[in-house]
Amino acid sequence: MSKIRLGILGGGDDSLIGPVHRIAAAMFDKYELIGGVFNADWEENNRFAKKLGLDKNRVYKNLEAFLAKEKELPADKRIQLVSVLTPNFLHFPMAKRLLEEGFHVICEKPLTTSLGEAEILEKLRKQKKVIFAVTYTYTGYPMVRQMRSMVKEGTIGKIQRIDVQYYQGWINSVIHNRESRSTVWRLQPEKSGLSCCIGDIGTHAFQMLEYVTGKQIRSILADLNYLYEDNPMDIDGTVLLRLEGTAKGVLRTSQIATAEENNFTVAIYGEKGHLKWAQENPNKLYLGLEHQPLQVLKPGHDYNSTSAKVATKLPAGHPEGIFDAMGNIYLGVANAINNNAIEGAYPDLIDGVRGMRFIERAIESHALGNKWIEMK
Repeated sequence: MSKIRLGILGGGDDSLIGPVHRIAAAMFDKYELIGGVFNADWEENNRFAKKLGLDKNRVYKNLEAFLAKEKELPADKRIQLVSVLTPNFLHFPMAKRLLEEGFHVICEKPLTTSLGEAEILEKLRKQKKVIFAVTYTYTGYPMVRQMRSMVKEGTIGKIQRIDVQYYQGWINSVIHNRESRSTVWRLQPEKSGLSCCIGDIGTHAFQMLEYVTGKQIRSILADLNYLYEDNPMDIDGTVLLRLEGTAKGVLRTSQIATAEENNFTVAIYGEKGHLKWAQENPNKLYLGLEHQPLQVLKPGHDYNSTSAKVATKLPAGHPEGIFDAMGNIYLGVANAINNNAIEGAYPDLIDGVRGMRFIERAIESHALGNKWIEMK
């Protein structure tokens, strides 16, 4: 089977997430990177493409040039899938044009800067019948998939409480200086959208809870922190949650948790026990059952579910990390494009739409004085 022809928008030399996507795409030999638009600066764009060894004729000045030239090529030469790795405000216009022209899409999160934009993409995707993934990367970890399988199998019984925390500290170093924070694009509404903290990492936590529980969050109550009156973007927040049924919980997220790095943890409590996982130590899943010793589950063992085994590349005892998690998402997309889709193998456009709904409802709840808001 021939490799899927991949294009990338953004993700150039100065990008944090660009190398993660390129390595992930190469991991299972399912893709060939053909070209794209890596930087708005034409000279830098070409320099970076040359560094990657790409054909200069497949490197374009902007998205419209990309679309025009690629559509002129025969179907068996044309780029099939495009990864959108740009700042938030460019996600919607780029993804919309790609969908209109019939390309498959992988898009960084948050999906767009508003729920209305996300819903437009959802409608377009249905019309065009293409694959659209949103990179909630942490769902690619083997032990997250094991956690999901165990919840589904009833290992811990009926869910009664959920608890997720995502703490970073990087904004603390800039937020206290007005001049410094004005230079950070994530703190600029015109580039970041409605939200900083909830939009950047809170959506990861929200999507993770729905992914591992298999249940939708039906209502929320949010209390956000902006710290300074002249700062328009949330940088910290606590959100109370009500799931389908009787389960309740809390989502805590912050980018001013001083000296924290990427402290993302999720715990699911059921009638019979609990499951806990932490992103900074992703190869361990803790299982606590009533009146039994705490168990630690790891990748690479036969006791794991099929979905966890598929997501594991190395023998037991060999750590796997964020590149591997992203690689599993790219693998899931490749299988879907090749008509071999596996349920839960990649976050879908619908996850991105729900993420945008969560952002808007959280901001609304806070603005109304911390009121319960339905996630409709």
